[in-house]
Parts: sequence; structure tokens; C-alpha cells
Amino acid sequence: MASKVIIRLKKESDNEAVAALIRDSLNVWYGRHFGIENLVPSMEAASIYTRVYDELDPDCCVVAEDAETGALAGSCFFHPRPTHVSLGIMNVASAYFGQKVSSKLLAYIVDVAERRNQPLRLVSSAMNLDSFSLYNRFGFVPRVMFQDMVVAVPEEGFPVAAPEGTVVREATMDDVEGIVALESSVNGVDRSKDYRYFIENRAGIWGVSVAVDVATGEILGVMCSVKDPGSAMVGPGAARDDARAAALIRYELNRYRGEWSPVFLIPTDAVELRNAMYALGAKNVETHVAQARGEVAPKNGVVIPSFMPETA
Repeated sequence: MASKVIIRLKKESDNEAVAALIRDSLNVWYGRHFGIENLVPSMEAASIYTRVYDELDPDCCVVAEDAETGALAGSCFFHPRPTHVSLGIMNVASAYFGQKVSSKLLAYIVDVAERRNQPLRLVSSAMNLDSFSLYNRFGFVPRVMFQDMVVAVPEEGFPVAAPEGTVVREATMDDVEGIVALESSVNGVDRSKDYRYFIENRAGIWGVSVAVDVATGEILGVMCSVKDPGSAMVGPGAARDDARAAALIRYELNRYRGEWSPVFLIPTDAVELRNAMYALGAKNVETHVAQARGEVAPKNGVVIPSFMPETA
């Protein structure tokens, strides 16, 4: 018999329970389906979502509370932006698998987007057919496929090799306006708050680089990365073309010299970029799909999504 749950916004006092259910949900699901044990190794690792999102988007996490026991059955973060609402990580505690908790959480966030009259966007695993079916039933439409890749980064790093007339460098606050203009053109979104947060980097876990036209100063690409016990990824990012995206990814990968890289997502239709990553020795590990509910602008360049944060 399905448990009755109460859907409400997360409180600060829920943070430990949310981290625990995220850890449980991911470890059980990836253990059952991929044989990966202890994907999230610690509570510190699981806490990155509340640590980051309570700063970036306070009061933007919905939870499902068991009406009888008070236990948290599920949680989902969401990220309102000027152009859209992004659906963040959704988790259901393993004891509540199959009880339609995720449908109740998603319905709450769909209502948020509809009341704002904005599209709802997400990037989800193409290998999790349960979640794909859930989003499909709620009206999401697949838009872009991604291949998740990893690579061994040599001690000396990779040559950045930016296209002629382009320099790749660390981003500054003065770049935010140009970054927003670029991403608006490439992907139709405004995430100025995110980029200010990354560049300020109070937690010391973010990297941000830009590809700049030497002659005009125009920003032609941006790439972020995160390095934390709870998340290691290259992304989010955007670029005018494959060559500048490749240079930026190599620049961010060099933050992981002598290590296996974190995961980075490459659009499957970015053939030049994909081949550049294969040339580095990159391997595919999973696939993801960008989906949207409502009208969104067509992609006009290269988009690199991320799971931390999931604001695209």
C-alpha cells in the first residue's frame, strides 16, 4: 500500500535528512542497475546540494514527507531564472520506490513553472527509462542528446590550443555581461546569477574560464567546473563553435592534472568536439538528454550542461 505523503518546501532543519535520502537513492539505484557501489561515499558528499542550492536558490526545494512517520520520502530542487525554470536533482528514498512520489514532486514544480508562464527545462539520464517515462508523461520533449565522457588527464595537462585570434583565460566579474549575452544567443537562457556565484567562488570549488576574441573582446565561449567531494564535473558551458568549446574543456580539465577527469557532457551532434575529446583518449560512460516542457529557443552553438548546478 502506498504511503500518504505531504508535499511541502524544504526547511533548513531538513538538510541532513535530504542529504541522507539523496545518498540512499543514488547508491541503491546505481547499485541495482550498474553495479556501482557507494556512488555517493559520504554524507559530506551528499550535502553539496543543500550547501550550494541553499546559497544559490534558497527556498527552492520541495520534499515529500510521510504523513504517518514524518520521514522524508523524496526531494527535488528547482531553479527559477529570468527565462525559465530548471528542474534539479530529484530523489526518492529507496523504501518509497514505486509509490509515485516523484510524480507528486514533479507536479508541484510544473505548477511553479506554469504560474511563472515559463518553460521547464532539465537534463536527465537517457538510461533511466523510469525517469524518462515520468517526464514524457508530464509533457517534456527531448531536444539534445549528450554523451558523458571521462579522460585521464596527464601530469603536464593538455595543450589548450585555442583557435587563432582567440585567447582562453580565467573569467572575472567584468565578463558576466558578455557571458550572459553569449549564452542567451546560444541557448536562449539567462543565468547571470549562476555565473556571478561561480566567479565569486566563496566555497573555493568552482573554476570558470572564457574564450575571448582578441580583436574585439567578444566572449565566444565560457566553461565552468566544480571540484568537491560531492561533485566533480566540467560544465556548465556554452560556445559559438566546437573548436572553442574544445579549448575551454581542455583548459578546465587541466584543473585535474594527474587524475581521471570528472564527467563532462558532449552534444552528440558536435562531431568536431567529440572527435577532439576522443583524440585526448576520452571514453563514454553514460548518455543524457536535454528536455523541455514548453517552448524554448533552438540551440545555436555548443551547449555543455552540468549536474552541479542543474540550472540550464
